[in-house]
Amino acid sequence: MMDETEFWELIDATREAAEGDPEEQADLLVDRLLQFDPDMVLDFARHFEARYNRAYRWDLWGAASLLMGGASDDAFDYFRCWLIGQGREVFEGALHDPDSLAELLDEFDDEMDGDGEELGYAADEAYERLTGTVAPDLGIAPAPGEPSGTPIDFENDGILADRYPALWDRFKP
Repeated sequence: MMDETEFWELIDATREAAEGDPEEQADLLVDRLLQFDPDMVLDFARHFEARYNRAYRWDLWGAASLLMGGASDDAFDYFRCWLIGQGREVFEGALHDPDSLAELLDEFDDEMDGDGEELGYAADEAYERLTGTVAPDLGIAPAPGEPSGTPIDFENDGILADRYPALWDRFKP
C-alpha cells in the first residue's frame, strides 16, 4: 500500500530532480514507479486521480485561466495534473485559496508551466510497462460531470480582478 506521504514524496523527489520541467518530471516518475510492483503503481494512480478530481473546481479553473491567459477544458485538465506535480503545499494551498497561487509559485513560465499532461499518464505508462496490460479501473468515484462551485466568467476582467486580486496583480494579461 502506498500512503499519502509516500505519494507526495515521489511527486516532490521527481519535481526537484526535473528542476520543475513537467515533461522531465513525468519521465522520472515513470522510472521511479517501475521500481514498484503493479499494485503500488495502481495505489499511486488512485492518489493522483483522487486529487485530480478534487481540483475540478470553478474557482481553480478561474485561477488557471488567469495564469495561462485562458484555459480550455483540455488546458484545465493538464493544469490540474501540473498542479499535483507542484507538490502537497502548493496543491493544498491552491485548493484552500486559488488566489494564494500568487504567493505559492516562485515563478510561472507560461511556456513550460501549467501543462502537466504527461504527469497524468505516468502511472498508466508504468503499469503497462510492468505488466504488458492496460491499467484496470481504479475503483474510485468517477470525476464529476461539472466542476464544483459557482461558474465564473473567465472573459470578464473585472470579475477576475475582484476574485483573484493577488494573481491579478502579479499575472494580469
